[in-house]
Amino acid sequence: MKLRHHDIGGYARFITFCTHTRIPILIDDIYCNIIFNSINSARETQSFKLIGYVIMPEHIHLVIIPENNLPVGRLVGNIKEFSSKEIHKFFEIDKPGIIKRFTVIRNRLERFSFWQRRCFDFNCRSESSMWEKVNYCHNNPVVRKLVRFPGEWQYSSYNWYDGQTNVKLKMDSI
Repeated sequence: MKLRHHDIGGYARFITFCTHTRIPILIDDIYCNIIFNSINSARETQSFKLIGYVIMPEHIHLVIIPENNLPVGRLVGNIKEFSSKEIHKFFEIDKPGIIKRFTVIRNRLERFSFWQRRCFDFNCRSESSMWEKVNYCHNNPVVRKLVRFPGEWQYSSYNWYDGQTNVKLKMDSI
C-alpha cells in the first residue's frame, strides 16, 4: 500500500522520519553533519523553506514550507537517499560491523537501509500550528531528558531562533 501525502500548496509541513528499526545512532557529529549536508543539498536543488528541525537519536523532525507544489515524499526521499549513501560510506571504512544492523532483504536481495521506508507528515493549516510544531521540535530533547534546556541540544533550530549565528542550518524567513 502506498502512503499518501496530501501536498497542499502554501501550508507548512511537519515531517518525521526514523532510522531503520529506530536504532538510536544520530547522536554523533559525524552522522548529524551528514544529515545537515543532506538538507542543505536538498535546499539547493528543491524549492522549500526550512522553518524548524530537530535531529533526535533515532528520528528527525522537519518543519518546512514546500514551494511550487513540491511533493514532500520526493523531498524526504532525496534527503534520505543522500544521507544514507554517505553514512554507508562512513560505515564501510570505520564501522563495518554495524552495517548488518541496517541490512534488510527486499525483493530477495540484501540491501543497506539506514532509514525506515516511510515518513509521517502533517499539514499545518495555520501559522500558530506551524509554530506549535517548531516548538515541539525544540522541546523534544528536553522531554526525552537528553538535555535540561532546548539550547543545550545542538541538533535543532532552537539556537537559530535564540539569535546565535554559528549554527549548522539557517532557517528561512516566512
